[in-house]
Amino acid sequence: MFKKLSAVFLAAVAGLFALPAFAVPPTTIGELTTAISFADVGLGILAVAALMIGVYVIWKGAKMVVQAVKGM
Repeated sequence: MFKKLSAVFLAAVAGLFALPAFAVPPTTIGELTTAISFADVGLGILAVAALMIGVYVIWKGAKMVVQAVKGM
């Protein structure tokens, strides 16, 4: 009984949030090239690279501190 009710509920919720796709295809190459922006993608890649560098620096620093303590 509960499975049937949950399935009905999920179907109703999915029906409420379903968005129709009314995308108009670009008619010229100019419209296609102006519709694409790689600025956000580049910013995301730089943010991930900065995060990875930060983790690497922290990891190296921790290793240096552990080696310094072991050497005492």
